[in-house]
Order: sequence, then C-alpha cells, then structure tokens
Amino acid sequence: MDIYFRKKRWKQIIFIFAIMIGISSLLYTNRIVNEVSLEERGKVERWAEATRIFATNDNLGSEVNLFLNQVLAANTTIPIIVVDQEGKIEIDGNIKYSPKNRDKVLQRELAKMKARQEPIVIPLGDGTEQYLYYKGSSLLVELQYYPVFQLAVIVIFILVSYIAFNSARNAEQNLVWIGMAKETAHQLGTPISSLIAWVELLKEEDVDPKIITELVKDTDRLNTITERFSKIGSNPELAYDNLYSVLLNSVIYLKTRVSKKISIKYNFNETDELYLPLSSSLFSWVIENLIRNSVDALEGNDGTIAVNVFENEKDVIIEVTDNGKGIPKSKYKTIFQPGYTTKKRGWGLGLSLSRRIVEIFHKGKIILKSSEPNVATTFKITLKK
Repeated sequence: MDIYFRKKRWKQIIFIFAIMIGISSLLYTNRIVNEVSLEERGKVERWAEATRIFATNDNLGSEVNLFLNQVLAANTTIPIIVVDQEGKIEIDGNIKYSPKNRDKVLQRELAKMKARQEPIVIPLGDGTEQYLYYKGSSLLVELQYYPVFQLAVIVIFILVSYIAFNSARNAEQNLVWIGMAKETAHQLGTPISSLIAWVELLKEEDVDPKIITELVKDTDRLNTITERFSKIGSNPELAYDNLYSVLLNSVIYLKTRVSKKISIKYNFNETDELYLPLSSSLFSWVIENLIRNSVDALEGNDGTIAVNVFENEKDVIIEVTDNGKGIPKSKYKTIFQPGYTTKKRGWGLGLSLSRRIVEIFHKGKIILKSSEPNVATTFKITLKK
C-alpha cells in the first residue's frame, strides 16, 4: 500500500508542478498582452488624431506636417479600416489582399473588427465623421496564443519525462523481480529433490499411507510453485489443456487448506471438457490468487466463494465471487497496481501478476466486475476460445 501511494504522490506532485507553471505563464503572458494591447490602442488613437488634424487644417507648418506624416507612417503592424458615415471603406492599412479580392477581404475583416470593439470616431470639422476600426497586430495575436502553446509544450515534456522515468524504473524493478523469482526456483530445487527421495524411502517403511499421500501432494505442489517462479520473465509455451480440470484442481487443493467456515463452490461438472491454449501452472496461479483474496476478504467469517464458468460463441468467462468485505469504488483502478495491498504483510503482487499472466501470456482480460460490501465482489476473466 505504501509503495503504491508513494508513486501516486509523485504523480500528483508532477501534475501540480505542471499546472503551477502553466498558470504562472498564463498570468505573466496575459499581463504582457494587456500592456501591448494598450500600447497598440494608443498608436491607433494617435493615428486617428493625425488624420483628424490633416482633415480639419489646411495650413500646417512644415514641422507639424512632417510629424503627422511620421505618426501616420509609424503604423506598420496594426490592421486598420476607416469608413465614412455611410459605411463605405475610405482607408485601409496592414491588410493583405490581391486587387481582385480587395472588397471581399476588407468586408470580412471589417466584420471581425466590428465584432471585437467599438470604433474610434474621427470628427472631420464639417459636421461629418469617419470611423476607425482596428484589430490586434500579428504580434499581439501570437502573444495571446503563446501561453496555450507553452502550456502544451510543458505538459508534453513532463508527460514524456514521466513515461520515460516510469518505464526505466519499471524495467529495473521487473529485472529485480525476475532475478528473485528465478533464484528462488533454483534454490527450491535442491530441497524438493531431497523431499522426493525421503518420500520414496518412507514408502518402504511402515508409515501410514495417508501421510505419504499428503507428502506427495505437497511435494508436487512445491514442484508446481518452482515451475511458476521459473517461468516469470519468459514467454511460457501454451498447450491445449482442459480448462475445467485446471479450475477443479485449484479448487480442490484450496478446499482442504481454508477454514471450514468457508464454502468454495463451482457451477461445472468434474467431467466437463473445454480445451484452450493454457499455461496450466500459471493460470492455476491466477485462480488461486483470486480465491485466496476472497478468503482474506471474508476475514475469518462464514462465507461462500463461487467459481463459475460461462461460455458464448467467442469467449469463455470465468468469475470468482465472494460475499466478503468488498472493495471501495475509489480503488477499482488501483488494485492491479504493483505494490497495492490491504494486508499488513502483503507485497501487493498477486493481482498484478494475475493481470500479467491473463493479459500478456493468455491474451485475455481480467477486471474487477463489481463489488458491494458484504454482498458480492466479482472478478471476471475473459479468454478467447
């Protein structure tokens, strides 16, 4: 549990950090946009004032005339359109168009400008007026969209960095687990061989056959566990095996090893047959993991665990259901994460390994179908026929 929540906390920190950067960038750029917008508004107003002076004064000094021309010529970036009182376009500037498309382009741009803001009125002195419309320069437009672009780049960078870091860490962890599993399988080999030899010796002695039978079962069980560990990290070879036999063997094995308060039921007959490509030792591990989780969920109370199989034309569905304490909805997506466990001494690998065995090795699907506390919790496995 602690491992999972530490990972989750780092994800949250990275996400919050990205949001803070994005918000800071938006606020800073918005301030710059407002300043540039005010500066452009001032330029347009000066342009309008210069136009008014030219229109209402016939005799201007050369210096004044030069200054006003400089003011008019200074606007090389802000698109403007001047119309008369009847709406006829008199002047335009900084708008690109071809001669044949002039009217169409200017009318379209004028409509956009009218939608953005009210015009600047230019009194002409003879009782008439002109109206100056404008919109932000290309620089201002770029500044307005820059925060969005910047935020997208930041998010992509953090996402790629997180994926790369997570992949590298997972790869390293996988190598450690694979190494531990294979070393465990190797270390178990010697004592298992010794146990087999001792069992053979006991068979020659006057020992209760029931004891020898149970010893053989447990020795076979150890061999199965060793085989499972040895297959971790490699692609197991699938062979056609009877699914019902695999399920039945898992149920029978666990029935004698759980509390008598717990009833393990199944909805198929011992003689049923359905052959699928399976790694029987690994797939039985999945079923046993699910049944053991159900046993833990019952917390020593009376309860029922059901292993049911359903078929349709394309799929085989296996459901393991118990009436234990259930799983909160907030944990539905996290229970298959490595390290997630509700047990004080658990490693949180059972469901993670189960998903790997079902989805990677057997090309199936395993999900938590539903969970209602103290009523029913169901895990669902789907395999292709």
